[in-house]
Amino acid sequence: MKMFQEKHASPLPSPRSIRRACSNELYRTVKRLKRHIPAPLVREAEELYFKRVIGNLMWISENKSNRKKLADWWDEEVSADIAELWDVDRVKLTQAFRDAFGG
Repeated sequence: MKMFQEKHASPLPSPRSIRRACSNELYRTVKRLKRHIPAPLVREAEELYFKRVIGNLMWISENKSNRKKLADWWDEEVSADIAELWDVDRVKLTQAFRDAFGG
């Protein structure tokens, strides 16, 4: 069984691909908020999100096929800081993220 797991295990994503994914997810979230967020604040949120993902990379990699679990993690670990940074309602932000992310 171990050989099967090693053979089909995917490698961890590169920092570049993680940064791009974070950027795309937040871009889609901003579109669903239907509110202008200044570019410097979006970049700051992307950096914050990227650092949180890197800090929990093993767990995120293990749960990559469970979008609901990943969206729940985002709600708990990231959404409050981004809502404060962007001065938006956290509930609306988390709903926009779930709509964009598919969780």
